[in-house]
Amino acid sequence: MVKELGIGLAIGILIVLAIQGFNILPLIFLGFLGFFMWQMLTQGGVAGATTDNDSSEKKIPLIQFDEIGGQESAKKELMEALDFVKDVKRIKHMGIRAIKGILLSGPPGTGKTLLAKAAARYTDSIFKAASGSEFIEMYAGLGAKRVRNLFKDARQTARKYNKKSAIIFIDEIDVLGSKRGRVTSHLEYDQTLNQLLIEMDGLSVDDEIQILVMAATNRIDILDPALLRPGRFDRIVQVDLPAKDGRLSILKIHTANKPLAEDVNLEQIAKETFSFSGAHLENLANEAAILALRENSSQIYQKHFMEAIDKVIMGERLDRRPTKEELIRIAIHETGHALISEILQPGSVSTITITSRGKALGYVRHNPEDDLYLQTKDYLEEQISIAIAGAIAEEILLENRSTGATNDFEKAIQLVKTMVISGMTDLGVVGENTVPKNLLHKEMTKIFKNIETKVKELIKKNQEIILKIAEELVESERFSGNELRELLKRERCA
Repeated sequence: MVKELGIGLAIGILIVLAIQGFNILPLIFLGFLGFFMWQMLTQGGVAGATTDNDSSEKKIPLIQFDEIGGQESAKKELMEALDFVKDVKRIKHMGIRAIKGILLSGPPGTGKTLLAKAAARYTDSIFKAASGSEFIEMYAGLGAKRVRNLFKDARQTARKYNKKSAIIFIDEIDVLGSKRGRVTSHLEYDQTLNQLLIEMDGLSVDDEIQILVMAATNRIDILDPALLRPGRFDRIVQVDLPAKDGRLSILKIHTANKPLAEDVNLEQIAKETFSFSGAHLENLANEAAILALRENSSQIYQKHFMEAIDKVIMGERLDRRPTKEELIRIAIHETGHALISEILQPGSVSTITITSRGKALGYVRHNPEDDLYLQTKDYLEEQISIAIAGAIAEEILLENRSTGATNDFEKAIQLVKTMVISGMTDLGVVGENTVPKNLLHKEMTKIFKNIETKVKELIKKNQEIILKIAEELVESERFSGNELRELLKRERCA
């Protein structure tokens, strides 16, 4: 508002002076020059990271490493590197070059920013945070100036608060640190990256204020090699998705302030949240609390967590309701998936449901016993069997298939391709792009036929079980894995 009033007042004065006969051209020129200089000065800093009025960034973050769960390997590696910052005299005595940069690489939501904040707390350092996108402007030179200002402000703030070190954290560094030469319209990206490299090269163990640059990315493959060479980012810490034990520790942290009922089994929840990041698990605990609140419950029960898992994976329940015939088909389809999964991988089924969520009309939530990092040929064939079992169950029990199996077939085709390029087929070791398409098609068809024959035998043998479960699903929309295992056990004993 003040800006608009000032501009209006200036224009009014110029009009009055022009009427009086004054030459206002020099004044207009000086006005434009002053406005441009003011814009340069106000945009020169890094928003939210280098302004003197932002007191929150001047304080050392309160978070500590023991408050971050599921990243024990990353924390250990990071703390070993940070010990060099804490004990400067010792590294000088040993003639060790100062660590200038630590790059945190991993999927979104795994806690990279939290680790950077904990690093500042661990080393008693001033913490300055910025995003890679804040350095990129259409005006050449502004990004480089913001990089200089960021380092300058970190040193000034450390002196002001009598600290010997400062940590500069750049989130999404791939925005400013991507390989040079990719953007040809102007050199702003390259100039900004060059300035960052220059600033990092100027860091020394003999500096009055020790500066450590930390950065985060989930696209390390597109970073410029100059950033990753020794002497720049000296350490690359991989921050992966947490394993089951890590998920359990994260859940304990995020449920510590919540009223949990006695039936809540966090270990079981951790087991059923395979591939969840720390952010997903925090959202899971929050959604479970919201579901309990909706029911006016004073405690959070296991059922709320189970419902929250479905919501985090698939989305909110939808109001749409398929027809009775469609519900029967969906129930048979999903039961086919679950049955083959339980036969081939006992204990793998957590829940079967025909509740519509997101784009899915129904689904089976699987419950892997352990986190797998390597996949064998047998495992891939089992996964293909599970993927196509829904369509085969429809074909045998309803005498035709539906379009509901489209995504299942896409998944099955991708699994077969994985087998081919991993050398698990009769083709031997081949490249996906070098094997002739007709030969690849022939091999994939052979694999599918062999697996399809085995799945059909299992479906025909267990038709009565599928119909019983499908009938229950139509009534209650949900059938647990434990109920499925008990039913299979009774049928086998009969």
